[in-house]
This record gives sequence, structure tokens and C-alpha cells, in this order.
Amino acid sequence: MGDPVRDPHAAALAAARPDARRRTTQIFFASTLYGVATLAAALDADRFGPADRRVLLIANNAATPETTPSVDTMPGFERLRSRFDDVLSWNAAISPFHPGAWSPRGDDLPLWQRYLRLAWDLGDDNVELAVESIQVHPALALAQIFTGAPVDVYADGLMSYGPTRNKIDPLVGTRVRRLLHLDLVPGLKPMLLTEFGVEPEVVPTDIFLKVLGELAAGPESTAESGAPDALPQVEGPALLLGQYLSALNILTAEEEEDLHARMLRGAAALGHTRVVFKPHPTAPARWSRQLEQEAERLGVELTVLESPVLAEVLYQRMRPALVVGCFSTALLTASAFYDLPVARIGTETLLERLKPYENSNRIPVTLVDALLPDLGDRAAVTGDRREPDLAALSALVRAVGFAMQPKIYPSLRPATERYLAAHLNDRTFRYFKKRRLTALALPGGIPVQLAFIPRNAAVRKVARRARSIKRAALG
Repeated sequence: MGDPVRDPHAAALAAARPDARRRTTQIFFASTLYGVATLAAALDADRFGPADRRVLLIANNAATPETTPSVDTMPGFERLRSRFDDVLSWNAAISPFHPGAWSPRGDDLPLWQRYLRLAWDLGDDNVELAVESIQVHPALALAQIFTGAPVDVYADGLMSYGPTRNKIDPLVGTRVRRLLHLDLVPGLKPMLLTEFGVEPEVVPTDIFLKVLGELAAGPESTAESGAPDALPQVEGPALLLGQYLSALNILTAEEEEDLHARMLRGAAALGHTRVVFKPHPTAPARWSRQLEQEAERLGVELTVLESPVLAEVLYQRMRPALVVGCFSTALLTASAFYDLPVARIGTETLLERLKPYENSNRIPVTLVDALLPDLGDRAAVTGDRREPDLAALSALVRAVGFAMQPKIYPSLRPATERYLAAHLNDRTFRYFKKRRLTALALPGGIPVQLAFIPRNAAVRKVARRARSIKRAALG
């Protein structure tokens, strides 16, 4: 018999046989260290089947990837590296295109798959994908290129509790087998991809915490490298989390600087004299300098972290007395996983500012606002933690989710109408927009017979005049 590798007839016959004779390669796609940690925990928990090869595909989605550290260069990455046989770069594969902006043309998909199979030494392997944020690029591009490959989606944040942000092509959506997610809000079921009947599967919290413990464990290099051991060895400071919201055009740069200053003043008002500020890795350095000036004025000892370290590493290394942020996922990990006191600030402004209404940050902001105490409410921040009403929270999330994506989740309309009719009040109205409710003919919107009023110039003029008088009186 001829060599099965060189004999073209044998090769053709092998290609026609069942896939069981081929190798299986699992490609794990990640753009954050938090995501890599989530994948590592899922692997440690045996949430993925056997494979001949496991590849970690890294994407750097920063606006300017050339000047922003990649995930595989961050402190602690090497401790997670052993779970994978190879680490590859998506940026290098599609260079000079930007990962977040580039998508393959439909006619070019076979060419791109052939190119990637050659570049990544995949041959004719069966490929299985595990990706984040499948509704957008670059994860969507990868799923489109490897047509027919089964897909697992993993969620490394609060967005999984909300609706799918875009309508996904059924050729991709129907290939998704499950949604792996962290139990950030215990008992709350994610909405993401439920339009395709995708069931969520929890990554065990204890195993995830064990992986995070690896990141916070002993020295990996010298302190000068910015490794975790270079972090301040202190007990009980307040930790402030920056998010760089101005880059998302949610706040102006000045407003975000003021938000950080309000965090600092709020922590000081609660009696914290030592504060650690963790800026977003891509935030301007000048923000930290202005915060230092405010700390000096308040008489607060401020430490600004320069190393791009996960907040969860800080939780283990520093055990902060309070964690303050806007709507970061790290607030929920602090509360749910580490039992740390937390406080939010600025969520009401964000709920008002987020545009369009279907902005995918709306559910994370809603959850943080609904679950966590406001920094200015001393009694709520320092008092006993309240257990959330899970049924009420689930109903709220699904009502907001329907209002965000009514065409993707039309079956949620009756439940949304019932929720709004029974629960819409001064507290819950912040999660909805009157204009949105009107457009969807939902309770709380403007009645049909009065819908002409917002378009009436005379009425708008009177309303503006009334508002100006009210502001003058309050001023």
C-alpha cells in the first residue's frame, strides 16, 4: 500500500472518512487577562472536552495596539500559559488591519481559512472555538472564517446578563453550543444568546478564585518589572477603580476626572485615610497627577498603581477595606467572590447618558446601580449587606433587555408590560427612557393621543423656559 500521507487516493479517502480520524484543535480567543483567567478556570474544571492541541489566540483591541501592552506581556500571564500548547497573535495574523474594525468579506472566507490553517499549522484538523463577545469583531470574524466549527462563548463580565447587542447571522448563532460565565450575580440567568436556545453554564467560583490566586502568588520577576509583588503590601486601604469612560464617549475627560475626585472625596468622607487608585491601563497619566493634588488637599495618603494588574489580584494582596467604582465588573467580583465592602458612584449619570438606548453597557450599569450602595449613602455602605430580591432583579433585567432589543426578544413583551405596569416608579424609571417606552408602546410612555407634544415647537419652548426658571430658582 502507498504511504497514506503521500498517496493522493489515500488522502482523498481519508478526507471523506468520519472526522474521528482527524486531530482536534481547540482555539481559545481572548483579549484580556481576566478572560484568559476565565478560560484557565474552565479548563481546570474540565468544562472542555479532550483535544490534541490547545491554542490561545490573543487579540489586542486597544485603539493603538502598537503602544498598548498585549495580554501575554502582562504580569501573571506566564502562570496561566501552561494550560495551552501555543500562544498566537490575531493582530499579527491580520496585520495591518485593526482587530476591532476589520471583518472578512464573505467571498474571501475560504481564502482566509486556508491562510490561517497554513499559518497556524492546523492542517485539516477539526477546529473548535471558544470566544468572547461573539456578536462583534474580532470574535465574530474568527467564527465566520472557520465556517462549521462548533463554538463555545465565554463571558468575562456583566454584559452576559444582558441581551445580544446585535442580531447574529444564524449561520454563526446556531453553532453556539453553550455560554460559559462566572456567577457574578448568584442565581441570575444570563440573557445573552438565549434567542438561539443557548444554555448558560457556570464556571465554578472556587476554581476561578484558585486561578486568580496563581496570579497573586509569589514573585515572577523583580519589582522593577511591575509584577504583582511590586504592589503595595498594605492592609485595609480603600481601592478606587478607574474605567476610562471618556474613551467610550460616555463622559468627557473633565467629567471623568471629576468622577475620580468624587470617589476620593467619598472615601475620605467615610474615614479612609489611605487610598489606592487603579487607573485604566490606557487612561492619561495626567488624571493620576490631578488626583494626587486632590489627595494632598484632603490629607489622604494616595497610591497610584502603574502596573496593569487585575483588580482581583489587588483584592487578594491588599484586602481593601472598601472598593469604589462606577460600573466595573470588578465591583461584583469584590462583593460576590471576596465578600468585600463595595460602593458605586456615577451610575445615575451613566444611565441618563448611555446612547443609544441599546448600548451594551446599559445592563452592567443597571445591575451595579440596582445591587450596590451609593458611595454617598454612609448607612448603606457601612451597614449589613442586603440580599437582593432575585425574582425582582431578573424581571428588571429582562424588561430592560426587551426595551434594548425588542426585535431579537419579541417573546419578552408580555412580561415587560406586566413589569412596567406594576413596578415603574421614581426609583425604577431611571432604567428606562420615556421616549423608548413610547416608541415601543409600553407602559410609562406618552399616550398615543399626546404623542404629538414632543414634536410641537411651542410646547418645547414653554418647557425649556420652565426648566430655566427652575434652575435659576435652585441656583
